[in-house]
Amino acid sequence: MEKQTWQFVDSYMTERLRIGDEGLDAALANNRQKGLPAIDVSPTQGKLLTLLARMKGAKRVLEIGTLGGYSTICLAQGLSDTGKIVTLEYEPKHAACAKENIAFAGYADQVDIMVGPALESLPILHQQQSFDFIFIDADKPNNPHYLKWALKLAVPGAVLIADNVIRDGEVLNGHSTDPRVQGIRTFVELLEQEERIEATAIQTVGEKGYDGFILGIVH
Repeated sequence: MEKQTWQFVDSYMTERLRIGDEGLDAALANNRQKGLPAIDVSPTQGKLLTLLARMKGAKRVLEIGTLGGYSTICLAQGLSDTGKIVTLEYEPKHAACAKENIAFAGYADQVDIMVGPALESLPILHQQQSFDFIFIDADKPNNPHYLKWALKLAVPGAVLIADNVIRDGEVLNGHSTDPRVQGIRTFVELLEQEERIEATAIQTVGEKGYDGFILGIVH
């Protein structure tokens, strides 16, 4: 398929802004070698996560959906000196690859990977920890459940980010039979009703196509 202008722009900005490094490049290469799906955030989006975490001064990060750890490494690069990340991954194969990637990038001591269904891991975390930065990027049908747990786990002032919320504009289609689209729509409806979160949506185009983030702050 012929590349679109925004894909060329992404490549231009990635190069000119010197986005990426050996650890991130190695993570993508290892993911490909291990056969993981190429659904990581793009380099420019990953850098956005780094900068947002750094702006927040994030100390306790929760990531729901690890895949091969690319976004985990981006978040780790934005941590405070004593910061920690807990990342949840359903697939043992993905978690094993992420562990390799995170260690190669130099963040093994700052990242704890919990393997298994996130909806089983989140109640365990609720008994032990709270977080000031939460990134939701897992199976979209469960996004409404992840939001409810995020509210329980977030400290006041926590940053909340959810990825893949536009889905080529399909978020507008209330008749969609795609459970991912319906999961996002329910997620947005919950945010509409939820007074504890002040949120906005950012539509994105680039090497990952047309999609977007929801960003919010928990009061």
